[in-house]
Amino acid sequence: MIGLGSNLGERDKNIRTALEKMKEKGIELLRVSSVLETEPYGYTDQPKFLNAVCLVETNLTPDQLLDVLLEIEKEMGRVRERKWGPRIIDLDIIFYEDLVLESERLIVPHPDMHNRWFVLAPLAEICPDYVHPKLKKTVRELLQELTRRR
Repeated sequence: MIGLGSNLGERDKNIRTALEKMKEKGIELLRVSSVLETEPYGYTDQPKFLNAVCLVETNLTPDQLLDVLLEIEKEMGRVRERKWGPRIIDLDIIFYEDLVLESERLIVPHPDMHNRWFVLAPLAEICPDYVHPKLKKTVRELLQELTRRR
């Protein structure tokens, strides 16, 4: 599952373009959530985001998938100037099947996804019963817990 976010330029077009580029690079889109407008996370002095998630199928390894997503970000003009800062596009691997992976380059499941409404809400739309492989809770349960904490 891939998370998508954009808060610069034509945000909706950026999300659509990223999805198209994923398809062009052989990543099959099985389901795509609705696009939600959300408040910035972490660094809050920036424009609102549009966020979505998609369920994908690929023959790529997690590292290869990360390389493709970073390539798409670069092709679309993403510049990394500040952690959690504004961006044309952000593509994150949220889950990769039920894999648990921690390397210097990549942590799967995404280490902070359970604290991010903008990830959990669209995930709950397309796969509410998916069980987080480390936390052993469904996406629906994680969203309910986060909603109670907010």
